[in-house]
Amino acid sequence: MKTMKFLAGLAVAIMAVFSFGSCDNDDTYYWYYPPIPNALVTVKPIDGAGFYMQLDDTTTLYPVNMATSPFGDKEVRALVCYREVERANEYYDKSVEVGWIDSILTKKAVPYPADGNVEEYGDDPIEIVRDWVNIAEDGYLTLRFRTRWGNTGVAHYVNLLTGVNPDDPYEVEFKHNAFGDVDGVAGDALVAFRLADLPDTEGKTVKLTLKYKSYSGEKTVQFDYCSRKSTTVEGQIDRAAYSSRLK
Repeated sequence: MKTMKFLAGLAVAIMAVFSFGSCDNDDTYYWYYPPIPNALVTVKPIDGAGFYMQLDDTTTLYPVNMATSPFGDKEVRALVCYREVERANEYYDKSVEVGWIDSILTKKAVPYPADGNVEEYGDDPIEIVRDWVNIAEDGYLTLRFRTRWGNTGVAHYVNLLTGVNPDDPYEVEFKHNAFGDVDGVAGDALVAFRLADLPDTEGKTVKLTLKYKSYSGEKTVQFDYCSRKSTTVEGQIDRAAYSSRLK
């Protein structure tokens, strides 16, 4: 069972605006501290050839200063602060220098149980916080949500159910099980759900409807959604060049 805990300080970090500073004229950049993300990406490992990052549905990023993913062979959504640099190769849309990167909880959406028993997923309230990270892209729904966190020893359980509406396959439901940890202070966290089980939109953009239980009752919010587009990076890269970077 995958669970998650409150991410302290994240609310402040993701609301701030990231910028780069230069103290001279020789193009030497200095990363401001604390590092503030300026993008949300999918980190995509390539077997035997490092990794790349997917910025949106179509834009790929090549990290010139990182030969391997800090998350191993796992595909995850991550917050990153980067700056664009001169394009290093023809396989990716942009080349970037990564100053900081950190993954967020990334998990698969769950098909609605055939027996209708959703008790294990809980019925505790949350609020969806308006933020730039709330987006459906690259086959994921990424959300910033708020709830109450009291007992630091209790991990909350969050899931996204698909197949909740027979008349609309693009209606999904956020479920939260706080395991009794419902008092305490309000705090925010991030989670990304893989939407691989949804029907292919065949290149079209449709409305993805998210249902959730808020502190004031049932609510819905809609996102523009298009099924994940395949990239040709994996079939084109020069693996020998990557191998030289891994030594």
